[in-house]
Amino acid sequence: MKYDAVIFDFGGVLFEIDYDAPVREFSKLGFAEFKEAYSQANQEEIFDLLETGKIPGVAFYDWISRFMPSASREELEFAWNSILLHLLPERMPFIHALREKGYKTYILSNTNELHARVFENMIEESYGWEKFASAFDTIHYSQDLHMRKPHPETFLHVCELHNLDPQRTVFIDDSIQHVNGALQAGLQAFHLKPHETPQQVLGFLLQE
Repeated sequence: MKYDAVIFDFGGVLFEIDYDAPVREFSKLGFAEFKEAYSQANQEEIFDLLETGKIPGVAFYDWISRFMPSASREELEFAWNSILLHLLPERMPFIHALREKGYKTYILSNTNELHARVFENMIEESYGWEKFASAFDTIHYSQDLHMRKPHPETFLHVCELHNLDPQRTVFIDDSIQHVNGALQAGLQAFHLKPHETPQQVLGFLLQE
């Protein structure tokens, strides 16, 4: 089948993250149960509300500070943002190659205003934000869509926004539940496993 577009997840696909870092950092501050509240596979409602823009970042910090009353706001911010490591610039040429081949490219990321502010600054300093953003037709954050993965309606909404046929749209993510959600929505979805690269998984698109 000929495909028209590729939707990329951000964290874990284009940007290196450490899911365990906040667990370690919040544990140091006295919140040993953070791992049960937030993980790659599952999370409590407060995180969903933050990622869909239904509560502001300050409300999130107010909530989490209840578990660590002696922690400063700076310590909470450091712990929360410790998940963010760095852009994977070596993966960008593949995206440009897809665009040269005629594919539309997008990002669909479950994120929040707190993380977005930090990783955008990190990319600006290390690579250039405009240079990064120019590789994509549109970058979608769950906080702006007020919808998040893995719900099938989130993928369908993005397809509708850009007049994309789900069956002719490819999606790649490092979280299997998001891949399954995309499959339920009718997209051609691929799971990026550890130590794989997007080019290894989707390189066939350059051969079409």
